[in-house]
Amino acid sequence: MQVCPLQAVTSLSGMIFRDFNKCRDCTGKPCIEACPSDALSLAGFDMESAQLMETIARDIPFYRNSGGGVTFSGGEPFYQPEFLMEMLKRCKESGIHTAIETCGWTTESVLREVIPLTDLFLFDLKIINPDMHLRYTGMPVDRILDNLSVLAALHPHVVIRFPLVPGITDTPENLDDIIRIMKLNRLTRIDLEPYHTLGTDKYEEHGMSYALPGLPLYETGRVEEIRAYFEAHNLG
Repeated sequence: MQVCPLQAVTSLSGMIFRDFNKCRDCTGKPCIEACPSDALSLAGFDMESAQLMETIARDIPFYRNSGGGVTFSGGEPFYQPEFLMEMLKRCKESGIHTAIETCGWTTESVLREVIPLTDLFLFDLKIINPDMHLRYTGMPVDRILDNLSVLAALHPHVVIRFPLVPGITDTPENLDDIIRIMKLNRLTRIDLEPYHTLGTDKYEEHGMSYALPGLPLYETGRVEEIRAYFEAHNLG
């Protein structure tokens, strides 16, 4: 029996092959239901804002007792700005603390709309040098830095999150650039995020090429060195 209506999953000599481009167009889950060993699972699904709010609301007593709340992350939450704003409004109406984890890539108008609805921003800064940023992220850095300036001027709770990628983000030049940008915007809180390889298998599962193959785990000693360097500049 043909299980996959889009023929995204095929078999040849006992080997299973999957065309992920076709899988992304599938609106059902016939291969999951037909898998005899339950080895396949659904990684994500669409939800309306009201449905998501029902799930979030179940934990309101926990949020109030712990002082926690909801963090909109991703991916990039600003990739769906209308949905993000709808959820922020619903959370605000329910008295739930809100945070956004973002790379800063959005329009200034959208950013200004979400600022009053958001209690905390976790803002990723990776590379400040324009050429290096474009090379490793595929996007210009100017808009990100401009948005950070707007955000820092209008919101009291902004935390910088800095991924430590060996030989790429942890160069002396980039460390000094990060410090310069933070001081320029009067920001003092930075969280270090050492590089790890936990996501590499996900790329293979989804038929994607990993951009930094063979990159080693980040050394604990080097993390402490960088932490001390930022603390010496009154950042931490």
